[in-house]
Order: sequence, then C-alpha cells, then structure tokens
Amino acid sequence: MPLGSELSASAVAHPNIAFIKYWGDRDSALHLPANGSISMNLGDLATRTRVVFDSSMRSDELFLNGVLQSGAAVERVRRFLDIVRSLAGQFICARVESENNFPAGAGLASSASAYAALALAASHALGLRLSEIELSRLARRGSGSACRSVPGGFVEWQAGSNDLDCYAFCIAPPKHWALVDCIVLLDTAQKEVGSLQGHVLAATSPLQAARLADAPRRLELCRQAVLSRDFTSLAEIIELDSHLMHAVMMTSAPSLLYWQPATLQVMKSVIGWRRDGLPVCYTIDAGANVHVICEADNAAQVRKLLGALEGVVDVLCSSVGGAVRLVE
Repeated sequence: MPLGSELSASAVAHPNIAFIKYWGDRDSALHLPANGSISMNLGDLATRTRVVFDSSMRSDELFLNGVLQSGAAVERVRRFLDIVRSLAGQFICARVESENNFPAGAGLASSASAYAALALAASHALGLRLSEIELSRLARRGSGSACRSVPGGFVEWQAGSNDLDCYAFCIAPPKHWALVDCIVLLDTAQKEVGSLQGHVLAATSPLQAARLADAPRRLELCRQAVLSRDFTSLAEIIELDSHLMHAVMMTSAPSLLYWQPATLQVMKSVIGWRRDGLPVCYTIDAGANVHVICEADNAAQVRKLLGALEGVVDVLCSSVGGAVRLVE
C-alpha cells in the first residue's frame, strides 16, 4: 500500500438490553461467556463509527464524540484492530472516530454498539467480507455483548464451547413484537467499575454457581416468552434474571453496589404499576439506570409516570432495532 493511501468505512450499530444477562467469562481473553443470553436491540440509540486506515500514520488514534482519547480506551481499540489487521493480513494504523447519541459508560451497553460498529467498519475497510456469524464472533473479541448488537431484533448469544461456536443470532426480527425500552437515566457519569472488571469478579461470588446452573431454564422461558409475545411471562423471567445478576455483583469480592436509592424507587414503582394492571417490567444492567420494558401502546403513559419520579434525570425511549450496517 503506497505511503499516504487510505482505506475507510463507516458503520452504525445499536446497543442492546439483555433480558437474560451475560455476567462472567469462561475465557476472559476470548470473551467466552459463562452462560448464554438473550437481548433486544435498541433502535433509537446508536453508535456511528468511521475507521480510516492510513499508511502514513505511526499509531492508532481514537476520537470519541470528537474528543481525542488516550490510555486504556485507545489500548483496547488497538488490541481489537490488531485482530482485524491479522485477519486481513494488512498491518496499517487507523484513525477511529466514534459518536454515540446516548451517554457512554453509564450502563447503557455503549461498548456493545461501539465494537459491533467497529468490527464491521474496520473489517470492511480492509477488504474483509464477513458473514453475520463471523462478524458476531469478531465483535465479541472487543466486548462480549457486542456480538449481540450484530444481528437485528431479538437476539440470542449461544455460549458455545469455543471461539468458533460462540456467537449471536436473531431469534425474532424487529417487527415481531412492538416492545419499547424506557431507559430511566438516574446517573449518566462513567461507572467507577466497568463491566470488564465485573466479569472477572463474578466468579468470586458464592451465588454465581447457582445462577449459572439455572441459566438454561431461564433462557428457555425467556425465548418462549419472546416468541409467543407473552408479556406476563417475560416480565417474570427478566426481573428474576436481573435480580440474580445483581445478587452476584453484591456478593462478589469486592462487592459491586450499582443501585442507588432512586434505582429502588423505580423498581418498586414499576411493581406497583403492574399490580394495578399496567403491563410493565424492569431490568438493570451494570449501573444505576433502569430499563423499563413495555409494549408500544403503553410507552407514552409509562414515560410520563417515570418522568414524575424523584431522582429521574431523563427517560430515553427506544423501540426494537435492526442489525449493524454500513453507512456512507
């Protein structure tokens, strides 16, 4: 490749909200999960990433929302780009420009959409034409949950037994079920302990073994609830799964206490509204913010109720999103 030549591509991906959670790795280097998971892509939230491989550059650069990054964030991207470069047989430095339309690092799966978009843009720029399964496996190497942001709609990530059979696939397209995730923002600051460190700590909890042993049953119940559009069953299983993951976090060494007083207030309010006949439920990723799930017909009412609660900074609502895609 001549000096000064460029190869570039841009991609958009959506974060996802896990109904059955990924927490803990069998292999932290490959991000092989301790259990399978099921998620929903969030179509109204997005990461747009442009990758430019430039033979005149001497090191990789990362810009996030227009700000040049340094330290661990750049090193993580560099390691991922090394995987792509090795696959393509081209060892050229790159400039990565990534933008989110939602807060990053606050428990909204920003790394999932970031590495799904980066996987497609970087591989395409270097001439690789990967299948969806291959792209899902590649994205997983950057961030485990990124493999779920590659397919569209409702997605299952099979734990598999090795790198080749550990990937995500669509179990139902976006239009299968008009669900909405009303994301209750209570804290938009960067988390002190991110998910990468949390996955390592999971094994230190005495509750993780029990959580994993019951995971196949929860996966089956969630899968059937999604396929049959059974909201009552979905509500029951995703709240249980969320509680189990946070119980593991709270009993890890050291413990991870992501909930805030307002988090509990939202949880209790959702339970009360459901008791009063409103079909609504919640799930919480690694952070204080709460994902409140409802059907589209009830989304406006749910958003209004949530916005009136004390401690709520904002409520972002998203319908079901599609697969990662190339853009101009």
